[in-house]
Amino acid sequence: MKKKFLSNLILVLLLNVVIKPFYIIGIDAEILKITEQDSPGSYGTYFSLLSLSFIFNIILDMGVNNFNTRNIAQNNQLLQKHFSRIFSLKLILSAFYISILLLMGLIFELSAKEMKWLIIIGFNQVLVALILFIRSNLSALLLFKKDSILSITDRLILIFFCGYFLYSIANNAIITIDFFILSQTVAYLITVFIGFSFLIKHTQLPSLKWDQLFFKMIVKKSMPYALLIFLMSVYYYSDVVMVERIRGNIEVANYDHGYRFFMAFNMLGYLFAGLLLPIFSRLIKEKQSVLPVSWLSFKLIYFFALIICVTVWTYKMEILNWRYEINGSSLLHSSETFGWLMISFIAVSCNYIFGTLLTAKGSMKQLNILAVFGILINISLNLLLIPDKGSSGAAFASAFTQFFILVFQIALCYKIFNFKYHLHSIIRIFSFTILFITMVYTVENNLSINWLEKIILNVISGGIIGLFLKVINWDQFYSLLKHDKSS
Repeated sequence: MKKKFLSNLILVLLLNVVIKPFYIIGIDAEILKITEQDSPGSYGTYFSLLSLSFIFNIILDMGVNNFNTRNIAQNNQLLQKHFSRIFSLKLILSAFYISILLLMGLIFELSAKEMKWLIIIGFNQVLVALILFIRSNLSALLLFKKDSILSITDRLILIFFCGYFLYSIANNAIITIDFFILSQTVAYLITVFIGFSFLIKHTQLPSLKWDQLFFKMIVKKSMPYALLIFLMSVYYYSDVVMVERIRGNIEVANYDHGYRFFMAFNMLGYLFAGLLLPIFSRLIKEKQSVLPVSWLSFKLIYFFALIICVTVWTYKMEILNWRYEINGSSLLHSSETFGWLMISFIAVSCNYIFGTLLTAKGSMKQLNILAVFGILINISLNLLLIPDKGSSGAAFASAFTQFFILVFQIALCYKIFNFKYHLHSIIRIFSFTILFITMVYTVENNLSINWLEKIILNVISGGIIGLFLKVINWDQFYSLLKHDKSS
């Protein structure tokens, strides 16, 4: 099991760590730059509507994907039995989701143009939900290679399609928010088609099957997952909506300058979670220890997260100025927001590990209670800080909330799984943290080289320090790959 996890992790990282960050920084960020220059506030409006759609995304899923991944990973034969029924349920939920978005548009008194954007964004989210459903089945069957390919297909299409128009002088004028969201629609439709072609070898094409008793059963069983996802969505995406409502759409653009980079880096933890859920679920079912995989995953995610966080935080102004060509007070404000987002990145990354482990265990009550407290803290801090601090206040609120969640998730894991901590491992991680921060500070203040060269030096040095302190132990990787008896 650990062998399969590690071997496919390498493939996932190679595909996603290159493609998705390139899309976010090279395509998405460029569209932000161009549209804000041509029509200030337009991207901010789009991003706030997108965040609003994310909050209600749970309606598209109701926790079914996590439930589906967990159950099929443990009982593969259920795929043939339930695929068409769950697909039919997804269509019903999609219709309800679009209706809710239309209602929210009326409540917020959106303009005709904004309402059009919201409808197209909503349809795109329906397609994304369908892709994620297909991927949940591939992941549950441990078809990680196909899942990895599908995970980057839509972004790869957008890179080639939007990239042609973005970086062609003759076609640059065509770039608008309308163009962007319709391009996403085309990419998602193609990805859905490819996803079904992968899955058809393992089940039949979906058909519409009305099974009221099954719908009630699966929604009831999925409700704890649905509630958790909804609560998580509220405290993940309410920041942007509240910034737009309180400070306006231009302030949202200031938030999104750094958020594009945060999302690019966040792919690392997101990928871990997708791989770990079926792995943890099967280990728990087979009553095997989850400690080796969870500890290995934590060390990996913390190693990369710390290097990224400290390095990017140190050169946040240079990075933003390089990407968006902004300066003055706007640069200062955006960089402050960016800094807090990168601090939260460490907690968010680690939360993927422990949150996924608790989900696989079925500890939904504890996770939901924790999420409620997270929402209360996040919204309270947003209401307190956004009126004065704007986007930077929202970013600070997010960082504080994420670390709060992390502390209690770790405590729950130690209690539920009876984890034993090893003092020498804790000392190594702490030593790595102190040494790397010291090294970055030294490089920044004592070397007369440009900021990009300093970033490269920091990353290389961080890797060397991690290997020296055995935070990252390649011998362990090799041993697991060579001698894993459970795979």
